[in-house]
Amino acid sequence: MNYTEIETPAVLIDLAIVRQNITKYQKYCDDKGLHLRPHIKTHKIPELAKLQLSSGAIGITCQKVSEAEAMLSEGGVDDLLITYNIYGRQKLERLKDLSKRCHLSVVADNSVCVKGLSKVFKETDKPLRVLVECDTGALRCGVVTPEEACMLAKEINEEPGLEFGGLMTYPPVSQQSKVNDFLERAKNLIEKNNIKVDVVSIGGSPNMWEVEKIPVGTEYRIGTYIYNDRSLMERRVCSEQDCALTVLSSVVSTPTPERAVIDAGSKVLTTDLFGLSGHGHIIGYPELVISQLSEEHACITSDGPTGLSIGQKLRIIPNHACVVSNMLNEVIFVEGQKFLKTQAVVARGMVL
Repeated sequence: MNYTEIETPAVLIDLAIVRQNITKYQKYCDDKGLHLRPHIKTHKIPELAKLQLSSGAIGITCQKVSEAEAMLSEGGVDDLLITYNIYGRQKLERLKDLSKRCHLSVVADNSVCVKGLSKVFKETDKPLRVLVECDTGALRCGVVTPEEACMLAKEINEEPGLEFGGLMTYPPVSQQSKVNDFLERAKNLIEKNNIKVDVVSIGGSPNMWEVEKIPVGTEYRIGTYIYNDRSLMERRVCSEQDCALTVLSSVVSTPTPERAVIDAGSKVLTTDLFGLSGHGHIIGYPELVISQLSEEHACITSDGPTGLSIGQKLRIIPNHACVVSNMLNEVIFVEGQKFLKTQAVVARGMVL
């Protein structure tokens, strides 16, 4: 079956481009002497995680406990980092169960979470590795000074059932010197207390081709590289030909020559703009703008006639691939224009 026969709206994943992206970035990290730990939040599919691992990744990254459970559901994954503060009895008990099935690491940025982890894991056979999350400028979670990082590392090292695993940060875009300085200072302070810092985990797609600017890093976490998207195209991180995820949509109305309506609205394309104009890049029609979204409709506008007709199918590179992956229960695997199979998005909606 040709992909043009697929009912719309649908999310297409071109596996040929996926393999190309995985191979290319794995080689880049290998050449830089950096471990690669892909973040599965972009694809949420165990089959693709195993493809990343078989290409040389040392393990995977998940954001939530339920995501990690989904990634382990089909086997083949044995090293997993959850980059989120984990708090609460139910989550901690599930985390303990996860630790019996893989080599598990987590992060923390406060004593409350550290003590909660210790309370559960002090009764287990092997300690839980805990990395200190550092806020190096992105203004999300993380300790805000190297001194705090050192204090928390010492606490982790002393708590029963835990072992200090290193440092982790989600860096702000294009502030690598500042990030490296923070992490270097934190690492030096911790090592002065005779605590080894084996891992310094950095990441982020926008600066994925500039890893040497944070030389203290030992591993790189990245999600979007497997699919790529319009936000990375606009930053010149990738090209249109590197984008494996597209939304297939049909024109359902042409109210005026300058306006058309398609059947992929905010429930598929999402509303993320990232400072861009419009809600996606239409392949073959770069001059057209997806100017407005409602739940089930998207309006395409142009200064002149759009040239679109009712029933015509369009492929759209979304602004943000990760969110689109979480919108539908299934995606369609293709190679070029060839249909391969329908694939469940196994970790879709896993937010606990």
